[in-house]
Amino acid sequence: MGKLVLAAKCTHVPTMLMSEQDGPLKGKRQAAIDGHVEIGRRARAAGADTFVVLDTHWLVNAGYHVNANQRFQGLFTSHEFPQFIRDLPYDYQGNAALGDLIAKIATDDGVHTLSHQVDSLDLEYGTLVPMRYMNPEGDLKVVSVAAMCTVHSLDSSRRLGAAIRKAIESSDNNVALIASGSLSHKIWSNEEYAANNGTFTISSHFNEVVDRRVLEMWQNGEWDMFLKMLPDYAKYCDGEGDMHDTVMLMGALGWDSYQGRAEVVTEYFPSSGTGQTNVVFEV
Repeated sequence: MGKLVLAAKCTHVPTMLMSEQDGPLKGKRQAAIDGHVEIGRRARAAGADTFVVLDTHWLVNAGYHVNANQRFQGLFTSHEFPQFIRDLPYDYQGNAALGDLIAKIATDDGVHTLSHQVDSLDLEYGTLVPMRYMNPEGDLKVVSVAAMCTVHSLDSSRRLGAAIRKAIESSDNNVALIASGSLSHKIWSNEEYAANNGTFTISSHFNEVVDRRVLEMWQNGEWDMFLKMLPDYAKYCDGEGDMHDTVMLMGALGWDSYQGRAEVVTEYFPSSGTGQTNVVFEV
């Protein structure tokens, strides 16, 4: 019987990669990188053999989708930010059996979900950036779930999250579940970016106040209040991918029956107008 051994909400800002390189951003995102490394360490210490990543950079328009190839290998250049992420090498083993099981159980539970083993279906950087630091040796398997869901209800994403948990517990795998996305996500406009030192600032002080209060709620276990405000939080604070990754994560944790607490492993920081952090949830 499988087990969910770690759950986390994580940043994937491209400036983490630039922080490794010589130039004006060198070292500027070390805290975020260190947070990813620590989450990877905890995943291994908990016995994880697979990462399931809920990726808010994989956009889908019909159904839910799981990238469950046997192996992911190649060079990645971001269509969104080719100046930031270019020719990024990656090589990970997949977990096709678990991906197929997630899709089957979700579909059986009324949430239409497809699992794919297609060599030309690349991973997106919402998966690749966390895996670079959490899984640098590629010793843990990887499954990616689309979480930029354009025509999907938050309730169906909650049910998908519950199905992911059920699939994990019906498998032979110990899984670290990663919701890969920001908190608030109002990116600076192109005209405002340079004038506001956009790489290191928040675009909305309202969003920052709400982000910081949400982190307090997670740390205090105020789940009833958070779940009631989550649809408005996603809407009014421009949640990345409408926060479907967070909804799936909470669904996997048990939604309103969840009684754990969250631990912030990377202090809140702004990036290009958005609110970012790394947080681990008790399981």
